[in-house]
Amino acid sequence: MQYMLLIYVDPATYEGVTEAENEAEMAEYFALGPSLRERGIQLSGEALQPVTTATTVRVRDGKTLTTDGPFAETKEHLGGFYLVDCANLDEAIDVAKRIPDVRRGSVEIRPVVDFSNVPNPNA
Repeated sequence: MQYMLLIYVDPATYEGVTEAENEAEMAEYFALGPSLRERGIQLSGEALQPVTTATTVRVRDGKTLTTDGPFAETKEHLGGFYLVDCANLDEAIDVAKRIPDVRRGSVEIRPVVDFSNVPNPNA
């Protein structure tokens, strides 16, 4: 089953992090990706630009509205993701607990809906 692992972190938790600490954490990230690919479970994964670069789009009454930033005002921001193909939730949890930012934020695990067996009315 495919799972999306959404990494949420409060940017304030990076205040006071030394360059050496940051480099050590990045080394963990750079090791995690290849280890997941070797196991054949990582389908995708990327870090996201800071939330200050986000644009939110809404359509209301036929009008497109755009605003700078995220929709929700929260301390934790979506910072990146992994899309993995795991045997079950326990395996997805095992991956999530290895993501370095889980120690300063959280990782939300969401099963991906499989539409492969749903008839496409446009086909």
